[in-house]
Amino acid sequence: MRTQIYRPTPVNLHRMACALRRGDLVGVPSETVYGLAADALNPDACAKIFTAKERPANDPLIIHVHQIAQAKQLAFWNQAAARLADKYWPGPLTLVLPKREIVPNIVTAGLDSVALRMPQHPVFRALLETANLPLAAPSANPFGYISPTTSDHVKTSLKNRIAYILEGGACRIGLESTIVDLRSPAHPQILRPGAITLRDIQAMLTGTSAVHSQDPGEGPALSPGLLKRHYSPNTAIELAEEISSAQVTSNQVFVFYQRIPPRFKTAKFTYVLTPDGTGLSAANRLFALLRKLDAQGLDKIHLQLAPSSEPLAEALNDRMRRAAAR
Repeated sequence: MRTQIYRPTPVNLHRMACALRRGDLVGVPSETVYGLAADALNPDACAKIFTAKERPANDPLIIHVHQIAQAKQLAFWNQAAARLADKYWPGPLTLVLPKREIVPNIVTAGLDSVALRMPQHPVFRALLETANLPLAAPSANPFGYISPTTSDHVKTSLKNRIAYILEGGACRIGLESTIVDLRSPAHPQILRPGAITLRDIQAMLTGTSAVHSQDPGEGPALSPGLLKRHYSPNTAIELAEEISSAQVTSNQVFVFYQRIPPRFKTAKFTYVLTPDGTGLSAANRLFALLRKLDAQGLDKIHLQLAPSSEPLAEALNDRMRRAAAR
């Protein structure tokens, strides 16, 4: 099949909505990363996501909605969900809640919970409203590879596997959503860090303790993004808080968080992840830079971790560690 990128005109939004209603897949933009969308209530359509991505069936999908009323049709709502959704929806926050029977098992990997998000990107929101469907949409890339932050990334990764990609520009954030487990609202857990931080969650859920989950262990994960190795380039990555000058060779690249040390000025390949020193800038550049470097046939990528003082350090370093895992 021929993969084509479509501008988000009213005509094309209608075309994409029709494709989704008949069970096809559509690459969609969001403020986090580009997703691969299907009708979340159509098991056959959702099965196409797993095939296109070569994704294992025990990795659940996130369902995207355009109204809270729609979310309540899919999951059993609680006060903690209401408080977080009121503050951060639409936005880069996914809530894991007990699911209702309407949600197909293929979406949840057979679990009795479902992950829900209301995206902020205007093009994605327009598509959700036009299609009038909840849309399951994991990242639009082969399973385990670097997440896409532009429509061209999607086309390169999934060429001839999907027919439709909706153009929405480069992703504003560039990291996947924060995921919070609210199945037990008095004891929420952050399953995946993102732009909404632990401190943000704790501020909204006073009287509870938001903690990060431990190793998910065997069996289906509660949400995407929990595998030890994920978001990974083919090129090996070596992480360090400080990169040593003893490692310099001609076919290695050095990515510093903010500044290039003087001793590396003569290195063949050096990059800065965040020239302005902000975590949002680093998040916005991370996946795109890893994709660019992965295409250069290098022996190794040396990548400097974000400093702990950076508010988004937890999310950035989570993605870096999973990308570097072997």
